[in-house]
Order: sequence, then C-alpha cells, then structure tokens
Amino acid sequence: MRLFFSLFSMLVLSLSMAARAQDLPALGADPARVSVSGLSSGAFMAVQYSVAWSSEVMGVGVVAGGPYNCAPPNGAGFISVCMQGKPPAERSWKAAQDFARNGVIDPVAGIAKQRVYLFSGTKDSVVAPSVMAAVREFYTKAKVAPAALVFVGTMPAGHAFLSAEIGDPCSENGGIFVVKCPLGTALYDQPGAILNHLYALKFKPAAAPTAAPIAFDQGRYGGAAALMATKGYVYVPAACRASGARCAVHVVFHGCKQSADTIGSDAIYAKLGYNRWADSNGIVVLYPQVDASAMNPMGCWDWWGYSGLNFQLRHGPQIDAVHQMVARLLAN
Repeated sequence: MRLFFSLFSMLVLSLSMAARAQDLPALGADPARVSVSGLSSGAFMAVQYSVAWSSEVMGVGVVAGGPYNCAPPNGAGFISVCMQGKPPAERSWKAAQDFARNGVIDPVAGIAKQRVYLFSGTKDSVVAPSVMAAVREFYTKAKVAPAALVFVGTMPAGHAFLSAEIGDPCSENGGIFVVKCPLGTALYDQPGAILNHLYALKFKPAAAPTAAPIAFDQGRYGGAAALMATKGYVYVPAACRASGARCAVHVVFHGCKQSADTIGSDAIYAKLGYNRWADSNGIVVLYPQVDASAMNPMGCWDWWGYSGLNFQLRHGPQIDAVHQMVARLLAN
C-alpha cells in the first residue's frame, strides 16, 4: 500500500508539473525581421546562429564576443586566442565558406545582407578589443555594407551589457555583468542602440510595459542534447498578441554566469532595457537560457564544443533548439 501511494504521489507531481509548463505562443511573427544579439559566450552564439542561419537572420548585435568557429582550430589554446589574442578573421571566413559549400550552414551570401552592431569596452579584461577587431574584419570580408556595420569601441566599459536602467559602475568586469556608462548627460542605452541599428526604430521606449515576461518549457525544443536550462523566457508586447500583428523577433543570448537561475533574478530578461523598446516598436524578445552544469560550470553558451563537434552548424544542438523556438514564434 505504501508503494502504491508513493507511485501515485509521483504521478500527481508529474502531471502537476506538466500542467504548469507553458509552450511558446504561436504569434505569426514576421520571418523577414528576425535578429539576434548577445554578450560574451552569448555574443559568440549570436555570431554562430546568424552565420548558420544567415538566410533567416537580418541583423546581429555582438557585445564582447569573438569570430565564427574560433575555438576548434586553436585546440587547447582557444581561450588565449579567442578571448585575449588576435584570432585570424581570414580563417573564420574560410570556415564559413567551407561549411556553406558542404550545406551544413546557409550560403555565406546571406551574411552580406545583415545589419551588424559590434561593441568592445576599453576596460574589458575578459575579451580583448583585438578579438572584437577580428569580428569586425570577419564581417568586412563577408561584404557587409559599411553603412550596415557599426563598431563602438571607445567607451570605458568592462565586460558587460550596458544598460540605462540597471547595473554596476561602467568599468566593472564582474557581478551580473551589466553596467551603467555615462554618455553625455545620459546613460548609454545599449539595448536601444542595438535594436535601433537593426530595425531603425520609429518610437521611443514605452514608459511602462504592456506585458510581463513569461517562462516557457525549453525541453520541448532540442531536448536533453542541447544541455540548456529547463526554462526560457519570452517578452510578448500586448500588441503582438493581436491577429496579423506580424511583429519582429529578437533573440537575446545572455553571457556566462548570467542565466536567470545563476544570478537569481529577472535582471536580464526583464530589466536590461530590451523590453521597453520592443514594447513600443512591435518586437517579441526571446531569452533562451543555459544554466551551469558539470560540463559547463559557468553556464556559457557553447562556442567551443561541449555539446558536440557540430555546435557551430545549423544542426548543432543549441542552434537547432533556438531555431525551433523562433520557428514557433513565427508559426500562425
């Protein structure tokens, strides 16, 4: 009898958890206006995703990241080269061309059509400015138009997102990796700068949000192979719930040690600054999550191969999982 009640309790718990698990909403979002951005490992991931699916991504924001496929050629020295050295952009560009010829990423011609925002803080002690210079050179080799490629590299910022709403002092290289940096008489609003460069925003940020971020079950996308957190988050402005709204979709990849569970707050998915701009300009913001684990103790996105050797390709576990999430938001 005791065994029966134990099994019954487990069944009830499982059913209760399943009932609470939400799916992403199918919003019929605009497939021509999908973009990505990220910090640190999330910036590496933003580059990987936007190169692998260049035919579907119209813009990318890279904050303190590195060039495509940087880690594999450098073996055990990938950290010193890809974070503190001067990785050769020509090698990254050749890798993209080779993968495209093999049909495992989209044709590289799609990269040239993207809008690209790049940022490197002069006080960043984690990813050197020389690495971001290689990222700029990669996009130059990909023939991104000069007017579509912006590089911000003179601000005394540490290794962090720059927010006008929350954060530590500008030169900080730790904490939650979000800082406030003065620009004239105001604070530099990096989420706004990224979204404006990618979308040419028409409206100022909303004074107050029209919705709240919702948690969703990431296990439905990619499964255990993706080695991601159980929950992700999405911000859907109230206007984007309407039939035929055709909102844009922007994916934000957090940095290492920056998932919601790791920092224990909603700082990234609710307070960083993306949502208020998205609210007034019709943009759905997706915040996929990777938590720390034995294989990934700092909770980084995979840019060196811990999820498999195909991590930088369309069928890489994490790229594929996020692509499925985006496809869900685009579905009618």
